Amino acid sequence: MALALNIGKCTLLGNYRENNEDSVEVKAFPDMTLCIVADGMGGQAAGEIASKRAIEVVPRELRKNLAAATDEDQLKQVVRKAVVQANEEIITMGTLDRDLKNMGTTIVMALWRKGREIYISNLGDSRAYMIRGGKIEQLTFDHSLAWALVENKTITPEEAKEHRFKNVLWKYLGSKEVGEGPDVKPIVLEIGDRFLLCSDGLSGPVPDDKLLEFMAAHPTAQECADGLGQLALDMGSRDNVSAIVIDVVDS
Repeated sequence: MALALNIGKCTLLGNYRENNEDSVEVKAFPDMTLCIVADGMGGQAAGEIASKRAIEVVPRELRKNLAAATDEDQLKQVVRKAVVQANEEIITMGTLDRDLKNMGTTIVMALWRKGREIYISNLGDSRAYMIRGGKIEQLTFDHSLAWALVENKTITPEEAKEHRFKNVLWKYLGSKEVGEGPDVKPIVLEIGDRFLLCSDGLSGPVPDDKLLEFMAAHPTAQECADGLGQLALDMGSRDNVSAIVIDVVDS
């Protein structure tokens, strides 16, 4: 059975920011579909520049190298290298221009090669969720100091949601901690699956149960993405808000 994706995207300035430092990208090529949300940081226009560079470099590098990836391990390596290249270019830009010093961006992406799997990867606290069988699952981990404390069993996941370090990132594009690149998670697709990629302007103010409730009530991908953006603002988001909704359908 052949699969297809219906995709909706939304990015909003919000009510409190002067610039939209988020960037979203949906690219459909003959051999792959790529969805990216990047949430820039660094003050003034620097975050906006970093997130835009991320959504330029990663597709470019994937297009250059993905055709040679014939198995899952090679594909994961190509994705990691694409992210590492984006990281190097963002760091270089910050080194050459003092106005861009210390700029960075999160990234979360979904890569589909027309088969049965979709590949999810992230750096920072932009997230990917999957809704299947009426349940929502967070597919990514935040690279925050709070979540590092969870992994060290110092605090619980529940405590991390309110911890003062929940928004303090230790790994993101523009940091030396990227190393050999991010984890890449394959998900075997089922018809009816729905995926959400989003910046923390959405996942911060809107808890998982509210995300699930809203997405279940809005079956069209674009309508759902637009509505999630407004929902975040209605629930008091003080950030830019970005979302990509991906529905898996029978082609």
